[in-house]
Amino acid sequence: MLTRLSPLSELATRLRTAGFPLAADWRAVDGWFRPWATQSGLREELRSQLRTLSAAQATKVLRSSRETTTHFAWCLLDSPSDPFSFWLHEYKAQQDWREGYADSVHNHRYHFCTTILRGDYLHERYETTIDAETGLIASARLRRRTRCEAGVCATMLADEFHRIPEAATGTMTFLVKSRPVSSFSLSFDPASGIGHRHVPVEVRLGELADRI
Repeated sequence: MLTRLSPLSELATRLRTAGFPLAADWRAVDGWFRPWATQSGLREELRSQLRTLSAAQATKVLRSSRETTTHFAWCLLDSPSDPFSFWLHEYKAQQDWREGYADSVHNHRYHFCTTILRGDYLHERYETTIDAETGLIASARLRRRTRCEAGVCATMLADEFHRIPEAATGTMTFLVKSRPVSSFSLSFDPASGIGHRHVPVEVRLGELADRI
């Protein structure tokens, strides 16, 4: 998809030539991402890229993208040889949300940087207590709540916990993710006090035969 000099190819080139494992120093990536994300033309570039997709490119995007309970996660670039991937998150109208991941207290298996392209959302960061026996979140304490608007950038490391309880209709964000640094992630429902561990299917494949 990245075939010409553009904001996206500029960022991809910077990440590919970092000279160090990106996941080992994601704060450095954050230092590059913030000034890059504030330059003009990013939304126009994304529009152009999507409008000029070939049939094969569109098929690849669709194959790698997915729907969650709160948003559509569109995969714009995910090459196995890259230590990162590019995503576009399109948030659903609030009335279409189902209880799930974004509106729970959760972390991720990867680090990421993000910027809001349009719309806004409420972003909460949490401190959590992990149960020593189960390895699940036992409690969560709100640290900070911020209304984030278009142009705002943020970075989350894999061991940090957050929650997006609401987003304006039409909110869209761009993300650059590291490769997974953990085999699972955790989530916690503040209302019920129930925690969950999330293990992706690719991690479970090696044990699938033994479970039949």
